[in-house]
Amino acid sequence: MKTYVNMVRRSTLILFVTIILICASALNAVTIKIASIVPAKSPWANALDEIGREWKKITNGQVDIRVYPGGIAGSEEDTIRKIRMGALGGAMLSNFGMQKILKDVYVLNIPFMIHSDDELNYVLERLQPHLEKQIEALGFKVVIWSSSGWVKFFSKDPLVYPEDLKKHKLSFATGEPELEQSFKKAGFHIVPIELKDLMMGLQSGMVNAFYLPPLIAASGQYFGITSNMCPLDVAPIIGGIVISERVWKQIPVQFHAEMTAVTQKLSKRLLKEAIELEQEAIDTMVENGLKINALPPDAPARWAQSIAEGTDELIGEAFSRDIYDRVVSLLTEYRNKSK
Repeated sequence: MKTYVNMVRRSTLILFVTIILICASALNAVTIKIASIVPAKSPWANALDEIGREWKKITNGQVDIRVYPGGIAGSEEDTIRKIRMGALGGAMLSNFGMQKILKDVYVLNIPFMIHSDDELNYVLERLQPHLEKQIEALGFKVVIWSSSGWVKFFSKDPLVYPEDLKKHKLSFATGEPELEQSFKKAGFHIVPIELKDLMMGLQSGMVNAFYLPPLIAASGQYFGITSNMCPLDVAPIIGGIVISERVWKQIPVQFHAEMTAVTQKLSKRLLKEAIELEQEAIDTMVENGLKINALPPDAPARWAQSIAEGTDELIGEAFSRDIYDRVVSLLTEYRNKSK
Protein backbone atom coordinates (compact mmCIF):
# COMPACT_ATOMS: atom_id res chain seq x y z
CA MET A 1 0.00 0.00 0.00
CA LYS A 2 2.84 2.36 0.92
CA THR A 3 4.56 1.65 -2.41
CA TYR A 4 1.35 2.42 -4.26
CA VAL A 5 0.95 5.73 -2.40
CA ASN A 6 4.54 6.68 -3.21
CA MET A 7 3.98 5.89 -6.90
CA VAL A 8 0.88 8.07 -6.92
CA ARG A 9 2.78 10.88 -5.24
CA ARG A 10 5.66 10.64 -7.73
CA SER A 11 3.27 10.58 -10.68
CA THR A 12 1.41 13.57 -9.30
CA LEU A 13 4.68 15.43 -8.76
CA ILE A 14 5.86 14.67 -12.31
CA LEU A 15 2.51 15.82 -13.72
CA PHE A 16 2.63 18.96 -11.60
CA VAL A 17 6.20 19.80 -12.74
CA THR A 18 5.26 19.15 -16.38
CA ILE A 19 2.29 21.52 -16.12
CA ILE A 20 4.52 24.18 -14.57
CA LEU A 21 7.08 23.81 -17.38
CA ILE A 22 4.39 24.02 -20.05
CA CYS A 23 2.89 27.10 -18.44
CA ALA A 24 6.31 28.69 -18.04
CA SER A 25 7.08 28.03 -21.70
CA ALA A 26 3.79 29.60 -22.73
CA LEU A 27 4.45 32.63 -20.54
CA ASN A 28 7.94 33.07 -22.04
CA ALA A 29 6.75 32.72 -25.66
CA VAL A 30 7.27 35.85 -27.79
CA THR A 31 4.78 36.66 -30.54
CA ILE A 32 6.18 39.14 -33.05
CA LYS A 33 3.62 40.95 -35.20
CA ILE A 34 5.35 42.03 -38.41
CA ALA A 35 3.75 44.34 -40.99
CA SER A 36 4.70 44.57 -44.65
CA ILE A 37 3.59 46.51 -47.71
CA VAL A 38 4.63 43.67 -50.04
CA PRO A 39 1.90 41.24 -51.09
CA ALA A 40 1.64 37.71 -49.73
CA LYS A 41 3.46 35.02 -51.75
CA SER A 42 6.07 37.47 -53.07
CA PRO A 43 9.74 36.42 -52.57
CA TRP A 44 10.14 38.89 -49.71
CA ALA A 45 6.93 37.76 -48.01
CA ASN A 46 8.03 34.15 -48.45
CA ALA A 47 11.36 35.03 -46.82
CA LEU A 48 9.52 36.45 -43.85
CA ASP A 49 7.47 33.26 -43.54
CA GLU A 50 10.67 31.21 -43.72
CA ILE A 51 12.28 33.27 -40.96
CA GLY A 52 9.20 32.61 -38.83
CA ARG A 53 9.47 28.85 -39.33
CA GLU A 54 13.22 28.77 -38.67
CA TRP A 55 13.02 30.94 -35.56
CA LYS A 56 10.20 28.86 -34.15
CA LYS A 57 12.28 25.70 -34.66
CA ILE A 58 15.47 27.22 -33.22
CA THR A 59 13.67 28.48 -30.09
CA ASN A 60 11.57 25.33 -29.59
CA GLY A 61 8.39 27.28 -30.19
CA GLN A 62 9.26 30.25 -27.98
CA VAL A 63 9.15 32.69 -30.91
CA ASP A 64 6.12 32.99 -33.17
CA ILE A 65 5.91 35.45 -36.08
CA ARG A 66 2.57 36.73 -37.31
CA VAL A 67 2.68 38.55 -40.65
CA TYR A 68 0.33 41.32 -41.80
CA PRO A 69 1.09 41.64 -45.56
CA GLY A 70 -0.06 43.91 -48.35
CA GLY A 71 -0.16 47.12 -46.33
CA ILE A 72 -3.12 46.05 -44.17
CA ALA A 73 -1.34 47.50 -41.12
CA GLY A 74 -0.90 50.88 -42.85
CA SER A 75 1.88 52.72 -44.64
CA GLU A 76 5.53 52.25 -43.74
CA GLU A 77 5.47 55.41 -41.66
CA ASP A 78 2.40 54.04 -39.87
CA THR A 79 4.12 50.75 -39.10
CA ILE A 80 7.26 52.45 -37.78
CA ARG A 81 5.11 54.55 -35.47
CA LYS A 82 3.21 51.44 -34.31
CA ILE A 83 6.47 49.62 -33.59
CA ARG A 84 7.61 52.51 -31.41
CA MET A 85 4.25 52.42 -29.61
CA GLY A 86 4.48 48.65 -29.10
CA ALA A 87 1.42 47.81 -31.22
CA LEU A 88 3.66 45.99 -33.73
CA GLY A 89 6.87 44.06 -33.19
CA GLY A 90 8.48 44.69 -36.55
CA ALA A 91 8.13 45.45 -40.24
CA MET A 92 9.44 44.61 -43.68
CA LEU A 93 10.51 47.97 -45.08
CA SER A 94 11.55 49.41 -48.44
CA ASN A 95 14.42 51.87 -48.78
CA PHE A 96 11.87 54.62 -48.04
CA GLY A 97 10.91 52.99 -44.74
CA MET A 98 14.50 52.27 -43.71
CA GLN A 99 15.50 55.89 -44.21
CA LYS A 100 12.57 56.95 -42.00
CA ILE A 101 14.38 55.14 -39.18
CA LEU A 102 17.91 56.21 -40.14
CA LYS A 103 18.47 58.83 -42.83
CA ASP A 104 22.00 57.59 -43.60
CA VAL A 105 20.61 54.40 -45.16
CA TYR A 106 19.57 56.54 -48.12
CA VAL A 107 23.21 56.96 -49.15
CA LEU A 108 22.89 53.57 -50.88
CA ASN A 109 20.27 55.04 -53.23
CA ILE A 110 22.32 57.91 -54.69
CA PRO A 111 21.71 57.80 -58.48
CA PHE A 112 24.65 56.41 -60.47
CA MET A 113 26.94 56.17 -57.46
CA ILE A 114 26.98 52.36 -57.17
CA HIS A 115 27.35 50.70 -60.56
CA SER A 116 26.76 46.97 -60.09
CA ASP A 117 25.51 44.23 -57.80
CA ASP A 118 29.11 43.32 -56.99
CA GLU A 119 29.83 46.88 -55.88
CA LEU A 120 26.60 46.96 -53.89
CA ASN A 121 27.43 43.71 -52.07
CA TYR A 122 30.96 44.95 -51.29
CA VAL A 123 29.73 48.26 -49.86
CA LEU A 124 26.73 46.85 -48.01
CA GLU A 125 28.73 44.07 -46.34
CA ARG A 126 31.20 46.59 -44.93
CA LEU A 127 28.66 49.26 -44.10
CA GLN A 128 26.17 46.99 -42.33
CA PRO A 129 27.81 46.95 -38.86
CA HIS A 130 27.96 50.76 -38.78
CA LEU A 131 24.38 51.22 -39.96
CA GLU A 132 23.00 48.48 -37.71
CA LYS A 133 24.68 49.96 -34.64
CA GLN A 134 23.02 53.31 -35.33
CA ILE A 135 19.66 51.70 -36.02
CA GLU A 136 19.85 49.73 -32.76
CA ALA A 137 20.53 52.96 -30.88
CA LEU A 138 17.17 54.16 -32.26
CA GLY A 139 15.34 51.13 -30.87
CA PHE A 140 15.33 48.76 -33.86
CA LYS A 141 17.11 45.50 -34.69
CA VAL A 142 17.88 44.78 -38.36
CA VAL A 143 16.92 41.17 -38.98
CA ILE A 144 17.78 41.10 -42.66
CA TRP A 145 18.78 43.43 -45.50
CA SER A 146 16.96 42.90 -48.79
CA SER A 147 17.02 44.20 -52.34
CA SER A 148 14.20 44.69 -54.82
CA GLY A 149 16.47 45.34 -57.77
CA TRP A 150 17.60 48.56 -59.42
CA VAL A 151 15.69 51.68 -60.34
CA LYS A 152 15.54 52.51 -64.04
CA PHE A 153 14.09 55.33 -66.12
CA PHE A 154 10.99 54.55 -68.22
CA SER A 155 9.53 57.08 -70.67
CA LYS A 156 7.12 57.68 -73.52
CA ASP A 157 9.91 58.64 -75.96
CA PRO A 158 13.37 57.06 -76.26
CA LEU A 159 16.00 57.90 -73.63
CA VAL A 160 19.61 57.93 -74.78
CA TYR A 161 21.11 60.96 -73.05
CA PRO A 162 19.98 62.88 -69.94
CA GLU A 163 18.83 65.70 -72.22
CA ASP A 164 16.16 63.32 -73.54
CA LEU A 165 14.73 62.81 -70.05
CA LYS A 166 14.77 66.56 -69.38
CA LYS A 167 12.12 66.91 -72.10
CA HIS A 168 9.79 64.61 -70.14
CA LYS A 169 7.63 65.16 -67.06
CA LEU A 170 9.20 62.73 -64.60
CA SER A 171 6.97 61.14 -61.96
CA PHE A 172 8.63 61.18 -58.58
CA ALA A 173 7.59 59.49 -55.33
CA THR A 174 6.26 61.88 -52.71
CA GLY A 175 8.08 62.01 -49.39
CA GLU A 176 11.58 62.38 -50.85
CA PRO A 177 12.04 66.18 -50.92
CA GLU A 178 15.84 66.13 -50.86
CA LEU A 179 16.15 63.81 -53.85
CA GLU A 180 13.41 65.76 -55.63
CA GLN A 181 15.39 68.98 -55.20
CA SER A 182 18.52 67.18 -56.37
CA PHE A 183 16.86 66.19 -59.65
CA LYS A 184 15.40 69.67 -60.10
CA LYS A 185 18.83 71.23 -59.62
CA ALA A 186 20.17 68.88 -62.29
CA GLY A 187 17.56 70.29 -64.70
CA PHE A 188 14.82 67.64 -64.71
CA HIS A 189 11.08 68.40 -64.72
CA ILE A 190 9.79 66.67 -61.57
CA VAL A 191 6.12 65.92 -60.82
CA PRO A 192 5.61 64.45 -57.31
CA ILE A 193 2.93 61.76 -57.42
CA GLU A 194 1.87 58.79 -55.28
CA LEU A 195 2.52 55.37 -56.81
CA LYS A 196 -1.18 54.52 -56.53
CA ASP A 197 -1.92 57.52 -58.79
CA LEU A 198 0.83 56.85 -61.35
CA MET A 199 -1.35 55.08 -63.91
CA MET A 200 -3.88 57.91 -63.84
CA GLY A 201 -1.04 60.42 -64.19
CA LEU A 202 0.34 58.58 -67.22
CA GLN A 203 -3.06 58.25 -68.86
CA SER A 204 -3.88 61.94 -68.36
CA GLY A 205 -0.49 63.16 -69.56
CA MET A 206 0.34 64.70 -66.19
CA VAL A 207 3.58 62.67 -66.39
CA ASN A 208 5.19 60.77 -69.25
CA ALA A 209 8.21 59.22 -67.53
CA PHE A 210 8.91 57.53 -64.21
CA TYR A 211 11.71 56.28 -62.01
CA LEU A 212 10.99 52.76 -60.66
CA PRO A 213 12.39 49.21 -60.42
CA PRO A 214 11.41 46.94 -63.34
CA LEU A 215 9.53 44.65 -60.94
CA ILE A 216 7.11 47.46 -60.08
CA ALA A 217 6.95 48.73 -63.67
CA ALA A 218 5.94 45.24 -64.80
CA SER A 219 3.48 44.47 -62.02
CA GLY A 220 1.74 47.83 -62.41
CA GLN A 221 1.62 47.56 -66.23
CA TYR A 222 2.92 51.14 -66.45
CA PHE A 223 5.25 50.26 -69.34
CA GLY A 224 2.22 49.98 -71.63
CA ILE A 225 2.18 53.77 -71.85
CA THR A 226 5.87 54.52 -71.25
CA SER A 227 7.28 51.88 -73.57
CA ASN A 228 10.94 52.99 -73.54
CA MET A 229 13.49 52.02 -70.91
CA CYS A 230 17.00 53.36 -70.44
CA PRO A 231 19.12 50.25 -69.69
CA LEU A 232 21.35 51.96 -67.14
CA ASP A 233 21.03 50.91 -63.49
CA VAL A 234 20.26 54.20 -61.76
CA ALA A 235 20.28 53.12 -58.11
CA PRO A 236 19.77 49.98 -56.01
CA ILE A 237 16.65 49.63 -53.85
CA ILE A 238 17.76 48.41 -50.42
CA GLY A 239 15.26 47.67 -47.68
CA GLY A 240 15.07 45.22 -44.83
CA ILE A 241 13.20 43.53 -42.04
CA VAL A 242 13.44 45.19 -38.63
CA ILE A 243 12.03 44.32 -35.24
CA SER A 244 11.82 46.33 -32.07
CA GLU A 245 14.99 46.14 -29.99
CA ARG A 246 12.68 45.69 -26.99
CA VAL A 247 11.16 42.57 -28.59
CA TRP A 248 14.60 41.20 -29.54
CA LYS A 249 15.70 41.44 -25.91
CA GLN A 250 12.67 39.36 -24.86
CA ILE A 251 14.06 36.41 -26.81
CA PRO A 252 16.52 34.29 -24.74
CA VAL A 253 20.10 35.28 -25.56
CA GLN A 254 21.19 31.68 -26.21
CA PHE A 255 19.11 31.67 -29.40
CA HIS A 256 20.36 34.97 -30.86
CA ALA A 257 23.46 33.68 -32.69
CA GLU A 258 21.67 30.86 -34.50
CA MET A 259 18.70 33.10 -35.36
CA THR A 260 21.07 35.70 -36.81
CA ALA A 261 22.99 33.09 -38.82
CA VAL A 262 19.77 31.88 -40.44
CA THR A 263 18.75 35.38 -41.50
CA GLN A 264 22.21 36.24 -42.87
CA LYS A 265 22.12 33.16 -45.08
CA LEU A 266 18.65 34.07 -46.27
CA SER A 267 19.71 37.66 -46.98
CA LYS A 268 22.36 36.50 -49.47
CA ARG A 269 19.80 34.28 -51.19
CA LEU A 270 17.32 37.14 -51.44
CA LEU A 271 19.86 39.40 -53.13
CA LYS A 272 20.50 36.68 -55.72
CA GLU A 273 16.77 36.10 -56.26
CA ALA A 274 16.19 39.83 -56.74
CA ILE A 275 18.64 39.87 -59.67
CA GLU A 276 16.87 36.92 -61.31
CA LEU A 277 13.39 38.37 -60.75
CA GLU A 278 14.41 41.72 -62.18
CA GLN A 279 15.63 40.10 -65.40
CA GLU A 280 12.43 38.07 -65.66
CA ALA A 281 10.38 41.27 -65.31
CA ILE A 282 12.40 43.00 -68.05
CA ASP A 283 12.09 39.99 -70.38
CA THR A 284 8.32 39.89 -69.83
CA MET A 285 7.96 43.60 -70.59
CA VAL A 286 10.08 43.26 -73.77
CA GLU A 287 7.82 40.43 -74.92
CA ASN A 288 4.90 42.81 -74.45
CA GLY A 289 6.26 45.81 -76.32
CA LEU A 290 8.91 47.45 -74.10
CA LYS A 291 11.85 48.88 -76.05
CA ILE A 292 15.26 48.99 -74.39
CA ASN A 293 17.07 52.01 -75.82
CA ALA A 294 20.59 51.28 -77.11
CA LEU A 295 23.21 53.64 -75.67
CA PRO A 296 26.41 54.96 -77.29
CA PRO A 297 29.68 54.54 -75.33
CA ASP A 298 29.66 58.07 -73.95
CA ALA A 299 26.11 57.89 -72.55
CA PRO A 300 26.82 56.39 -69.06
CA ALA A 301 29.33 59.13 -68.20
CA ARG A 302 26.98 61.85 -69.40
CA TRP A 303 24.12 60.46 -67.28
CA ALA A 304 26.32 60.24 -64.21
CA GLN A 305 27.66 63.75 -64.72
CA SER A 306 24.19 65.20 -65.21
CA ILE A 307 22.77 63.62 -62.04
CA ALA A 308 25.89 64.52 -60.06
CA GLU A 309 25.08 68.20 -60.59
CA GLY A 310 22.36 67.82 -57.96
CA THR A 311 24.12 65.44 -55.55
CA ASP A 312 25.34 68.28 -53.32
CA GLU A 313 21.68 68.86 -52.41
CA LEU A 314 21.65 65.44 -50.72
CA ILE A 315 24.83 65.59 -48.64
CA GLY A 316 24.04 66.81 -45.16
CA GLU A 317 20.30 66.75 -45.87
CA ALA A 318 19.28 63.25 -47.05
CA PHE A 319 22.32 61.68 -45.33
CA SER A 320 25.45 62.76 -43.47
CA ARG A 321 28.75 63.78 -45.03
CA ASP A 322 30.46 61.06 -42.96
CA ILE A 323 28.43 58.20 -44.46
CA TYR A 324 28.83 59.63 -47.97
CA ASP A 325 32.62 59.73 -47.57
CA ARG A 326 32.60 56.13 -46.27
CA VAL A 327 30.76 54.90 -49.38
CA VAL A 328 33.03 56.85 -51.73
CA SER A 329 36.07 55.33 -49.99
CA LEU A 330 34.67 51.78 -50.21
CA LEU A 331 33.82 52.17 -53.89
CA THR A 332 37.29 53.49 -54.63
CA GLU A 333 38.80 50.57 -52.71
CA TYR A 334 36.69 48.04 -54.64
CA ARG A 335 37.38 49.57 -58.04
CA ASN A 336 41.13 49.70 -57.41
CA LYS A 337 41.09 46.01 -56.45
CA SER A 338 39.12 45.14 -59.58
CA LYS A 339 41.50 46.80 -62.03
